Amino acid sequence: MSNYPLILGVYSLLLDADIGSGGTQGKHQNLTHWYARQLSATEFEVQPLNAHHVPSGVRSVLGEMDFLKQYTPEPTYYRIHTVPALETLSRKLKMGEDAFKAGNLDEAERQFIKALMIDDKSVEANYGLGEVYSEKKDFDKLKKVLNTLLGVSEAFTYEHRQKFNQFGISLRKNGHYDESIRYYTKSLEIVEDDENVYFNLARVYYEKGLNDLCVENLEQALSLNPEFIEAQKFLKHCKKPLQPRA
Repeated sequence: MSNYPLILGVYSLLLDADIGSGGTQGKHQNLTHWYARQLSATEFEVQPLNAHHVPSGVRSVLGEMDFLKQYTPEPTYYRIHTVPALETLSRKLKMGEDAFKAGNLDEAERQFIKALMIDDKSVEANYGLGEVYSEKKDFDKLKKVLNTLLGVSEAFTYEHRQKFNQFGISLRKNGHYDESIRYYTKSLEIVEDDENVYFNLARVYYEKGLNDLCVENLEQALSLNPEFIEAQKFLKHCKKPLQPRA
C-alpha cells in the first residue's frame, strides 16, 4: 500500500438503540454515515460526517473484519453529497491560501472562515486562519485558533506537516514566542522524534534570550539526527564565548 491512506468513500453504520423505559421501551434503528479510509491491508479508519456531509471529528481505527461486518458502502451518498461538499471546502481553502500569499489578509480571513462554516474542525482552515491572525498580530483571535489546534491531535500528524511547520515559523517570526513554545511543546507530546521541532523550539528560546534552553533543544535535535548541519552550526554559535567589550 501507499504511505498515504486509500480513500474508500462514505459508508453507513446501522445500530439498534433503546428508546423509552419500562413498558414503553422499544428498539429504534439509528443510521449514521462515515468517511472511510484504508490505512493498511488490515486496518481501516472511519470518521463521522457532519451536517454538511464532510468528515469531521474523532477518527477510529478498525480491523478488517470489524469494518467489513459493520459498515456498508454508500457510493451514491458519497457522489451526491460528500464529493461536492469536499470540493467546496477545498475551493475555499485554496482561495484563502492564494489571498494569504498575495498579502490580502482580510480576504484570506473571509475564505478560511467560510471553510470553517463547512467544517469547524478543519485543520487546514484553522492553520490558515491562525497564520492570518499571526500576521495581523490579532492576539485575541490568534489565541482562540491556537487553543483549537492544541486540542486536535490530527493537527500534528505527518499529513499536516507542511502546515504545521509554516504555522510555527509564523508564530516565531511575528514575535508570539510564548504561543510558539506552547505549540511546539504540544507537538512533542504527540511526535517525540522530530528533530526539526526541537530545532525550531531552540530558535524560539534563543530569540527570548534563554540560551540554556536553546542549547538543550539543539542537543536533543542532534541526538535524533547527528548529521543535522543547521543544528550543528547553531549549537556552535550558542556555545561561542562572548567577546569582551573594548
